[in-house]
Amino acid sequence: MKKPQLLRDHLVAAIPALRADPERLLIFVDNGGLAGTYRPGASFEYRYTLDLVLTDFSGSPEAVMVPLLQWLTRHQSELLANPANRDKLTFEVDVLADNLVDLAIKLPLTERVRVVRGADGALVLEHLPEPPTEGEHADTLAGGTLMADGQVIATLPPIAQ
Repeated sequence: MKKPQLLRDHLVAAIPALRADPERLLIFVDNGGLAGTYRPGASFEYRYTLDLVLTDFSGSPEAVMVPLLQWLTRHQSELLANPANRDKLTFEVDVLADNLVDLAIKLPLTERVRVVRGADGALVLEHLPEPPTEGEHADTLAGGTLMADGQVIATLPPIAQ
């Protein structure tokens, strides 16, 4: 599985509090499943719920949500594009103090893996990319500084197609 690490890298790059202390971002994979098609070959799809937990977070919730939505635009766009999936992104907040929370986010993810026989006869795994995101989302994927009330709350890294 590659998406948990890709998302971790993206959020650590985007959120100043995580750049300073990346250990405050915990990632868990729950409810994992494997879907095979029984077609010739051993290709399959991972299906799981990714749990993100930001501990002792004092920033703006948008500093997390906007980079997350940017990442989903490229790496799991059907969660945003399909109205039936929009309620599948959930979060919980544990208030620790006036300006300190633990933030837990759950999102369902999938990853397609193709297994093919290489020229040397060995079976080779290929993690398939998501379908290209529509050109209308190029601005979102370009990244940039995220501002709220005149303050920089995050810096969204660009995401390549």
